[in-house]
Amino acid sequence: MNPIVLKFGGYQEPASVHNRAAERFGTLLREKLGDRVAFELIGSVLKLGLGSGDLVPMVERGELSLCYMSTVRFSKAAPSLQLLELPFVVKDLPTVFRALDGAYGTEAAHSIDENTRCRVLGFWDNGFRHLANRVRPIRKPQDCRGLRIRTQASALHGEVFRALGFEPIVCDVKDFVEQIGTDRFQAHDNALTNIYNFGVYHHHRYITLSGHFWGASAMVCNAAHYRGWPKDVQAAVDAAASEATAYQRQLAAAEDAGILAKLDPAKNEVITLTDAERGAFMKAVEPVLDKYRKLLGSKLFAYLENA
Repeated sequence: MNPIVLKFGGYQEPASVHNRAAERFGTLLREKLGDRVAFELIGSVLKLGLGSGDLVPMVERGELSLCYMSTVRFSKAAPSLQLLELPFVVKDLPTVFRALDGAYGTEAAHSIDENTRCRVLGFWDNGFRHLANRVRPIRKPQDCRGLRIRTQASALHGEVFRALGFEPIVCDVKDFVEQIGTDRFQAHDNALTNIYNFGVYHHHRYITLSGHFWGASAMVCNAAHYRGWPKDVQAAVDAAASEATAYQRQLAAAEDAGILAKLDPAKNEVITLTDAERGAFMKAVEPVLDKYRKLLGSKLFAYLENA
């Protein structure tokens, strides 16, 4: 009997917390199901000439069985996920994980299941995002003015960066990594793990620990594939996904300190904001927050305030 082929796609380096968690997922499946499954991790589709934005369509078409992807890519299918695209709304990890593992995450996963060909298996930690740039230290919103910043495919992120004075440019991570050494981008925002693993720190001397966004990634599989698997395979996938999710979050929690320890102070200046400096950034983006409190409704915000 031919094994069930499971191809898991990613867009990061082998050392990334995402790919290490994906590998753990595959190991758990092999331990549980043996030669009934053939698991393959394609850790970086960027190395195949594809963009990170190709992953979800590949899963929907069935070319891949699974992938991980920023929830920014799912906010049209699940508008409630726009909450996680707002600045400074995630105060701590225990609260946001309770929300994602509870009613908020269930609601978002249901919307993705209903409006795409994907099935959500878990929500991963995509990190607090910080500002990196090649021009000057950023300590206040005025320091952002006029800088061209690479952003994810999120109109909401664009609004936030314009409120800070940046000139946002939407760009897939593939093109960004290829062009980081050029003048197209002067700044970008990302989690420290990506600033390091994508080699951005070689080009952007200044890293401001702003923590302006926190991001989640969705681990998803092709819904039709899932429905076609035997019940015990479905159960094994669910269990392995749950354990891989816990493992990924554990890795991510320890990642920032490890990355900061690797940076050479002679080559990178890490700026830690004072409470007053951070408050100035929060004040600058308050109009965007006010707008989306009205559009999204207070119930969504309550998930992160009282989860």
